[in-house]
Amino acid sequence: MLKLVTGAGTPMLQTKTALVEDPLSPDIQLLIPEMIETMYKERGVGLAAPQIGRSIRMAVAEADGKVYTLINPEITTLSEEKVLFEEGCLSLPGQYFSIVRSETLTLKYQDERGLPKKLRATGFLAIVIQHEVDHLDGILICDRYRKQQQNPKYKKLYGTLE
Repeated sequence: MLKLVTGAGTPMLQTKTALVEDPLSPDIQLLIPEMIETMYKERGVGLAAPQIGRSIRMAVAEADGKVYTLINPEITTLSEEKVLFEEGCLSLPGQYFSIVRSETLTLKYQDERGLPKKLRATGFLAIVIQHEVDHLDGILICDRYRKQQQNPKYKKLYGTLE
């Protein structure tokens, strides 16, 4: 099992990641099952590479009984419809924040075989993907929460989110 990187002020968690150049490299292929195992053992539904000390654009996620390996994910569309969801994070143990996310998204990524994929996600899967892509962009839920609290539009719609 891999060791988790924790703490809101940790530079690894606040840095935008680099693209995975070769998804089929032995290093990446070994990392995928280790990340999935770590996600399950830590009782998470997603895990991004920065959370295990790797500054690469890769994450794993699980929703509705299906595991996704997301290499070089890029969200191409986000719906105008929003949902409010109480999110936790393996890198911020015991902390939960009400986060406003798009209800639906479209994602381009490479799978564990390096094949290009496109996915339209809704509901819980869309929330998990947005959370993991935030990690790859150096954004933690505590940062997103603070930013949302400063946005008058969200305050009007959702109150103080506390």
